[in-house]
Amino acid sequence: MSKRTYNFSPGPAALPVEILEQIRDELLDWKDCGYSVMESSHRDSKFIETAEEAEQNLRDIMSIPSNYKVLFCAGGASFQFAAIPLNFSGKNKNADYFCTGIWSEKAAKEAQRYCNVNIVAKTDSAQFMGIARKEQWQLSKEAAYVFYTPNETVSGIRFPTVPETHGVPLVADMTSCILQEDFDVNQFGLIFAGVQKNIAPAGMTIVIVRDDFMDQAMSFCPSLLNYKIIDEYKSMPNTPPTFSWYVANLTFQWVKKHGGVKAMEALSYKKSAKLYEVIDSTDFYSNKIHFKYRSVINVPFHLHDSTLDPLFIQEAEKNGIRQIKGHKSEGGMRASLYNGVNEEAVNALAEFMKAFEKRHG
Repeated sequence: MSKRTYNFSPGPAALPVEILEQIRDELLDWKDCGYSVMESSHRDSKFIETAEEAEQNLRDIMSIPSNYKVLFCAGGASFQFAAIPLNFSGKNKNADYFCTGIWSEKAAKEAQRYCNVNIVAKTDSAQFMGIARKEQWQLSKEAAYVFYTPNETVSGIRFPTVPETHGVPLVADMTSCILQEDFDVNQFGLIFAGVQKNIAPAGMTIVIVRDDFMDQAMSFCPSLLNYKIIDEYKSMPNTPPTFSWYVANLTFQWVKKHGGVKAMEALSYKKSAKLYEVIDSTDFYSNKIHFKYRSVINVPFHLHDSTLDPLFIQEAEKNGIRQIKGHKSEGGMRASLYNGVNEEAVNALAEFMKAFEKRHG
């Protein structure tokens, strides 16, 4: 078997080897059925058992209260950019959006098709990039909800605290930080997350929605985007992405086994600190995000001489470090430190960065 590389992909992202090995072992004969979970009907009793177990495991590790529904929806998180205003702006066609990066900006642009979008705040780049100060926020008095992205994967900007919305339901795109940062679900009207970064293969999005925030859909909201209908069909209004659902359950079990979300969060701080220490100790590397708003999950950085970028990537790959190139809109490099990226991988990257500077600095 070829050696596995250190995979810093921003998504689809690395899965823990322990989970991959279990998938391998069960691939041809799942639950003694004599066939793969990929070949199982979603109506099969054993798959329904797995789906129910997945929901309970997620409820356990995130402490999801009983007055919240958990939906396993087909498709990527970007579907929710339309689903959210379609479900929640029927009675009040105003919605507040924090636009602090590419993904929240995309969400706001999509929502403008269905409701009046008020931009609460944007990034502040006077010197080092961050989020506009609270006194500059422009929250509406009659918004149906407030939308934000706690962690922006492309720029590496993170909200240090959950925004105060003064009673207006808060909607959070946690695609890049679910199961990696510890949140109190009670603070939110809705949480959603595409699974391809911290949970499972791409193709499914988890939606956690409060009961009293569900029965407001516009009359023309498509049935497959209507949360109430999805819930009535137990997340199976059509054939769901069964393989992603199955892997999600394995991941929830893995998180439980390894100390829960609090342990994942502590490890995230530890891993990211190792890279920021290298970046901040020299002028050879730089990160333009203000310390207060730095992500502990996605660490972007630039070399002082961008002409060295191709060589950095080439030499990194020779050292088994892959998918380190930054987003096309930002350039430079980006290390995504999801739960599937262990300390060994981070240590390898940190040592490579030091060695590369010695050779080319």
